[in-house]
Amino acid sequence: MKRVEGDLIKLALDKQFDLIIHGCNCFCAMGAGIALSIRNHFPEAYEADCRTGAGDRNKLGTFSSATVTRDNHTIIIVNAYTQYHWDGDGVLFDYQALEKCMRAIKEKFNGMRIGYPKIGAGLARGDWERIQTIIDKELIGEAHCLVVKKS
Repeated sequence: MKRVEGDLIKLALDKQFDLIIHGCNCFCAMGAGIALSIRNHFPEAYEADCRTGAGDRNKLGTFSSATVTRDNHTIIIVNAYTQYHWDGDGVLFDYQALEKCMRAIKEKFNGMRIGYPKIGAGLARGDWERIQTIIDKELIGEAHCLVVKKS
């Protein structure tokens, strides 16, 4: 896993990535964290999320996506359904859902330059070491990069 400091959205707009992945809940909210920033910059990603069934637990381990073009650069935004809801105590992140999402993303988007934040390690309270291991395993052989926001 490559790691850079910066702003995931800005780096994608600066043509560093062809595809960005972020974790979503199953309720079509995109109301906090990186999901809200993505919703604001790429409303097409939110529209793709809204075309799925709100509250459908079967979305776990799947994704929706939107293809957008900004300044002659095409970017695919992937909404990975890695947590069921956003409310409650404890870990909200679903590690098996992440495995399934990453496996499907690799299969569908093989060969693309992929960027992502610390999926599931923020508001969903997942264990980043465990999450990182899953991402590295499932995206082996792909050009993928963790983008850590500068503090």
